[in-house]
Amino acid sequence: MHYPDKGLVRLCRLFGLSRQAYYKHNWGILDRNKTGEIILKLVRKIRETHPRIGTRKLHQMLQPLLIEHEIKIGRDGLFNLLANNHLLIRRRKRKVYTTQSQHWLRKYPNLIKGIRIRGVNQLWVSDITYVRKRNGFLYLSLITDAYSRKVVGYHIAESLQAANTLEALKMALRLNNKPLYNLIHHSDRGIQYCSYDYINLLKTHHIRVSMTESGDPLENALAERMNGIIKNEYLFNKNIRNLNHARVLLTQAVDAYNNERPHSSIKMQTPNKLHLSHAN
Repeated sequence: MHYPDKGLVRLCRLFGLSRQAYYKHNWGILDRNKTGEIILKLVRKIRETHPRIGTRKLHQMLQPLLIEHEIKIGRDGLFNLLANNHLLIRRRKRKVYTTQSQHWLRKYPNLIKGIRIRGVNQLWVSDITYVRKRNGFLYLSLITDAYSRKVVGYHIAESLQAANTLEALKMALRLNNKPLYNLIHHSDRGIQYCSYDYINLLKTHHIRVSMTESGDPLENALAERMNGIIKNEYLFNKNIRNLNHARVLLTQAVDAYNNERPHSSIKMQTPNKLHLSHAN
């Protein structure tokens, strides 16, 4: 007795077809149009959770599904397929400034020039960005481990007050279960990061303080990049109603980013997987 292979059964389910219809249309070897249709359906499924993920990372996330359906497509082929179906992601430019560095509070030197990152909890980077809601803006604070690219702390609020930024740091410290030996916290020179409460909490945990010096965004490029990923790939065009709605979406976004999204700078691993493998 012949039993259909599992890949064929899953493929038929994907299109709502019977196996008889599959064989009737001679889809044992899929034609190009049908293959493209399958890939687009898989892409849309991934984009339900990762709505603005780029083509390179999307190609990586598709691999298990493509192997399951015995489909081969290179990165350039996927790019062309997405372009032809108007599914490429356009990057947006930042318009709202969130850094207020003209203040009297103490500013700290840049400790990370030329630093070589060898493991987790060696360098945390932090930055603030804005997120649009229906009738204005909210302000997002992220703290990211520079080695694993994992978001270790986050908070979103209705103002740029230092107390709100402090909540992201408290989360990062609360969720960390390993000693923080020689950890550096790096940020811009904004008043939120120079505030007494923020600096005091860092020093209480023996975390060294590092800040940008020239105002050049490249001095805190990783933190700005991370804000861009969460904001532009996950929170963009979400029609955020209010702060509570934003907090729910942010929690979902960080979870999806940390646990599902491959990162090119860490050899297409997910941040949480790499973080856990080096934290033990």
